[in-house]
Amino acid sequence: MTDQQRFQGRRVLVAGGSSGIGEATAARFAADGARVVITGRRETALKAAADRIQARTGRDVEAVRLDAADRAALEDHFAAGTGYDHLVLALGGAEGGGPVAALDLDSLAAGFEGKFWPHLRTLQAALPHLREDGSITVVSAVSARAAMPGTAGLAAINGALEAMIGPLAAELAPLRVNAVSPGVIDTPWWSGVPEDQRRALFDQFAAALPAGRVGRPDEVADAVAFLAGNGYTTGTVLEVAGGAHLAKG
Repeated sequence: MTDQQRFQGRRVLVAGGSSGIGEATAARFAADGARVVITGRRETALKAAADRIQARTGRDVEAVRLDAADRAALEDHFAAGTGYDHLVLALGGAEGGGPVAALDLDSLAAGFEGKFWPHLRTLQAALPHLREDGSITVVSAVSARAAMPGTAGLAAINGALEAMIGPLAAELAPLRVNAVSPGVIDTPWWSGVPEDQRRALFDQFAAALPAGRVGRPDEVADAVAFLAGNGYTTGTVLEVAGGAHLAKG
């Protein structure tokens, strides 16, 4: 079976599929033959992502407005569907960063509300509707392990997600549970930073990373597809971070 056929006919839900890593992941699954549903809170952004994926791959994806903070809406969505083979949790969050001495704990709590709890709510609601030998892939972040100053709060959020991967893989087997842990990826997550500052930051990261550059969403999507498609990989956190935890030189 070729890569282009690997997910032929499989149903895949990408939660957080309206931009960035989630959109790239949905496009990868669609190109590989899957029937893909993308969810998110903003209907306009979801439709725009679906249009971009169709233009890129020639395949349609279904865009469903779904707030991962609304447990009742999540349960209604999964109860009304026909089930899924693979679930990707790529729900982003931008709060919780900054030096710990001045870290706003309300911002950190909002960071957990924006990423950790939506991942867990979606996972719980989806479980009865996932194929027994399918997969769940969580998109965390390398801040969980990279020990970068100013990221203690982000490390707490993403570290909490990553700490669950092994226990969930053991508890939910034969359903496979893995995570992809991206480093600095050029996505709309950075859109709040002015262009000149963003380029300067990316240049700094590139100089510090063994890979010599920041990452691309497609590279993370490749890792998600690998974990979903490899039936002998579970309980794994796969880092896609250009060597962020390594000392260069």
